[in-house]
Amino acid sequence: MLPRAAYVDPAVFAWERHHLFGGGWMCVGRSGQVASPGDMRAEAVGTGSVLLTRADDGVLHAFANTCRHRGHELLPCGASTQQKVIICPYHSWTYGLNGNLRAAAGFKNRPGFVAGEWGLVELPVTEWHGLIFVDGSGTAAPLADSLGALEDIVAPYEMERLVVAGQHDYDATANWKILTENYHECYHCPVIHPELCKVSPPRSGENYSAPGTWVGGWMDLRDGMETMSLDGASHGVPLRKLDETGLRTVIYVNIFPNLLVSLHPDYVMVHRLVPQAANRTLIECTWWFAPEAVQRPGFDPGYATEFWDITNRQDWQACESVQRGLSSPHAVPGPLSAEEDAVYQFVSMVARGYQGERVWNTGITARVS
Repeated sequence: MLPRAAYVDPAVFAWERHHLFGGGWMCVGRSGQVASPGDMRAEAVGTGSVLLTRADDGVLHAFANTCRHRGHELLPCGASTQQKVIICPYHSWTYGLNGNLRAAAGFKNRPGFVAGEWGLVELPVTEWHGLIFVDGSGTAAPLADSLGALEDIVAPYEMERLVVAGQHDYDATANWKILTENYHECYHCPVIHPELCKVSPPRSGENYSAPGTWVGGWMDLRDGMETMSLDGASHGVPLRKLDETGLRTVIYVNIFPNLLVSLHPDYVMVHRLVPQAANRTLIECTWWFAPEAVQRPGFDPGYATEFWDITNRQDWQACESVQRGLSSPHAVPGPLSAEEDAVYQFVSMVARGYQGERVWNTGITARVS
């Protein structure tokens, strides 16, 4: 494991926010949340926040969420709105959806003031299978360079056409890495997840070994089980491009640093982690289904959401206990078992960052100090 300080020290967490969450690509939401011209949404990135906009030409933009006048936030973090222009709520500086300054009260025809020099600071943004990623550093290599090996695994699920039909938000008093490490192993499943073990053998499947800024693996469904639900039955429809293997497995993928994507035969579950402190993480959990399932009369996503809400809460309880245990000055992190190889892949990625290798930009040093 990583040293105890990695989970409890506020100074380490502050470094991570700057270098890991602000030093490269990070998932900030779903394409559907900024789908139409005029849609805007603000989300945390690194030590600040980003304003997402969909311009009139359909192009998605990401800007530092700070007015060029006095730095006021253009939109509160976590909020959404729909407007034809971006208006700062402090002094009404007005920008187009493409970030260009349109109006600044009292500055028109003022000598030396060039409106074209005061547009919003734009950051790289990209959409990947219905998810939005922003590069908080502005210097990372293209997202596809790090997720290329993952593309063939995710593509058959057609996430970009799926419909979000369920959402649960959680507030866990645990470090973001503890939550991610827990996601990467089922060594704990026989002890705390009886519902999961009923439908999926906890020691089934393997982990992938492929390049990129991601870690993942798969597990099998038990004979007679159609999906991950309390009784193993599906009340949706199988995702249309899955082969026979895809219909019998569940794939679990972590895209560094804050996204957990769980691919099921008939739905996709996404956890987006938003760290708040060394010992606190907000978790947005959404469930995505085929549109033909959601359009069925009487469709109820509860068969999936109820199963995973039970499982999520079991996990958060365990992770919060780990956090409390590691808060002891006598805690010494122990060895990982052979069944925790994906945990090892993840903590090694974090450790390389601590040692100076930026996860999204190899060759550029940013040491913990």
